[in-house]
Amino acid sequence: MNAKRAGLMALSSLVLLALAADPVLAQSTADSTTEQAIWELNNQLLYVAVPITILVEGILVYTVWKFRNNEDPLPTQENRRLEITWTVATAVILLFVGVASYQVLAQPYVSAGTPDLTSDATDEEERLEVQVTAQRYGWIYEYPEQNITTTDALVLPVDRDVRLNVTSRDWLHALHVPGLGLKQDAFPGQSNYLLTQPTETGEYQLYCAEYCGVGHSQMLSTVDVRSQSGFESWVAENQPAGSGNSTSN
Repeated sequence: MNAKRAGLMALSSLVLLALAADPVLAQSTADSTTEQAIWELNNQLLYVAVPITILVEGILVYTVWKFRNNEDPLPTQENRRLEITWTVATAVILLFVGVASYQVLAQPYVSAGTPDLTSDATDEEERLEVQVTAQRYGWIYEYPEQNITTTDALVLPVDRDVRLNVTSRDWLHALHVPGLGLKQDAFPGQSNYLLTQPTETGEYQLYCAEYCGVGHSQMLSTVDVRSQSGFESWVAENQPAGSGNSTSN
């Protein structure tokens, strides 16, 4: 097997793998703006990682095959051009990964840890504010503008920006909604924020991702994403007639 044939085989394998992987990537759908940003970064890094993996593995297989009967190997000769080439190529790849990652991690929909990062993202009048409080071993959801407090489920409207103020009443917890790409620590006496916009209706599993005691595994809840009219109906059903909070249990 000569170098030209090995190169053609590696290139053919790369093309076949790209053709096989592209439809799978195209079918992946995101249910929130947060999840979409994460998937886009994941796909970009995958398109870089797959060719590198195939190239390295191809060289490894070719080398093992070519020198399989060589019982007296000689030291590798110095090749400055090759060393400079792979050093520059590595620097370019790392620069691409760093820039692509920063562009995603700097988005408020991904890293909105404080109110300052979410202030300019959307119109505050259109944004839904929800106070999410963790405690042993459950979740409390407060809607200040709607004057509603519930422990049943986190009900959100679709296609509308939502800011979650995540905190804790006792000790460390962590809110995690894998289906929406959301995860944030809940610290007592501290507010951590999540900004997202659900893009699909449905129910999503919510659980605590920080071990918090014997009831940790039962600290489960649901995120119920409804249409705007469905959310308004839910608000009308749970909103108290007079002043004061209402608890729906």
